[in-house]
Amino acid sequence: MRSEKARQGRLATLVVMGVLLSACARQGHPEAAATKPPAMGTTGAAESMAPEMLIGSWTLVDVADTGAGKILHLADSELHLIGSHCGTLGGSWRANDEGVFLADVWSASTVVVENTPGCEKASQETPGWLRSVTAYQFDGAGLPVLLDGRGQAVARLIPGATPTPEPDKADSVLEPPMVTDEARRALTPAVALPATLVPADQRQLIGRWAPKSGHKAAYLEFTADGEWHGSDGCNDQSGRWITAAGGTLLATARAATLAFCADSVPIEQWVTTARRAGFDGKVLVLLNAHGSETGRLSPTS
Repeated sequence: MRSEKARQGRLATLVVMGVLLSACARQGHPEAAATKPPAMGTTGAAESMAPEMLIGSWTLVDVADTGAGKILHLADSELHLIGSHCGTLGGSWRANDEGVFLADVWSASTVVVENTPGCEKASQETPGWLRSVTAYQFDGAGLPVLLDGRGQAVARLIPGATPTPEPDKADSVLEPPMVTDEARRALTPAVALPATLVPADQRQLIGRWAPKSGHKAAYLEFTADGEWHGSDGCNDQSGRWITAAGGTLLATARAATLAFCADSVPIEQWVTTARRAGFDGKVLVLLNAHGSETGRLSPTS
């Protein structure tokens, strides 16, 4: 009996020492204690990071720019920022199960834009606070928190927001968003980058790229401010982009013209369906969530 009690006492002591050593290690390395988007896989604990849990009508809390909107409406890939001084702003968003988040605003109510000074420009620019968001996580209550590149909270999302009718506001924006099969497909976890490719990072992607074949005027350019520009050969295209570990690449796309031309290259589709980016030598390879190639491009200089 004494031997068993002694053994239990030694185990308890070891557990306490382990906790103390762990705490000391975190104090000695501040970066280990910093808030960072969790890097999870696609099973087990990662279920709590399912990006479809972001779909909803959310009241924005703790946003530094109080005039940039009061409600964030996320439905499928569409985004609406409601209650700004320019009414309702529209755009798109992307997220993945690794906690990466990207938003892009590029439209607004025509009535408001035409009658409110400064709103034409605002309708074509993502608000600064929303541009700074690069990740998300869920707090202890299971509510979403949007984070910047340093892992600091930019906004907290409270469910149940109820938008009020406005000129030109679609009925779909007034209704609570639902998680559809289309949304699940768009947000499906991406398979890992093939071992034959070297993961691309933000620094390596910046620059101008040309497709291996197709229209000679087609191109894709990533800029350091998180914007991408391109052409299928006849239509100018653009959006925002973000990278993360493992060659993760997420990108949005804005409205574009639809002129027809022979040998056009689906640059926009390549970029927006891509979930990973890697290098085969100097060639940039874009892959979708299932690991299938969406396009190959070479540097132009």
